[in-house]
Amino acid sequence: MKVVNVMSEEEIFCGPHANLAAAAELLWNQDLGFLPVVDDEQKVIGVVTDRDLLIALCTRNRLPREVTVGEVCSGTVHLCYADDDIHTALQTMAREQVRRLPVVDHKGTLQGILSMDDVVDRSEPVRPGGTSELSFEVVMRTLKRIYVPRVRFRKNNSAPGDVP
Repeated sequence: MKVVNVMSEEEIFCGPHANLAAAAELLWNQDLGFLPVVDDEQKVIGVVTDRDLLIALCTRNRLPREVTVGEVCSGTVHLCYADDDIHTALQTMAREQVRRLPVVDHKGTLQGILSMDDVVDRSEPVRPGGTSELSFEVVMRTLKRIYVPRVRFRKNNSAPGDVP
């Protein structure tokens, strides 16, 4: 199965000069948690999440309309190609611990988004004596790797911001 068979082809994105108020409104109106950031040629140059927006606004003494997406977006972009095998994309998601990948063509132009929501929706059980192109087991293994904490806190250590 190819990524193109699972991904959402809806291309919702913003540019680096958009302000955080506009990006937040787009996320809210489209019920998203993630936006690819594209240049004038629709090439993916970064991503921004609802979490990125929240942290940026909580750590700056500026209004949302005064901060651009380009100031807070991740310059490291993990992506996949529409013609990639879905298992290749899942390996990227697991390794990088991300739930969404921009899908691009071989020129880097945005084609859509692959999300774990899409993957879960297309997964299926392995039938007795059969196979599945996208099994529940593969999806669960990927999710477990995505959700493993990057930093584990020991019992005696408190998380940042914890009140003793």
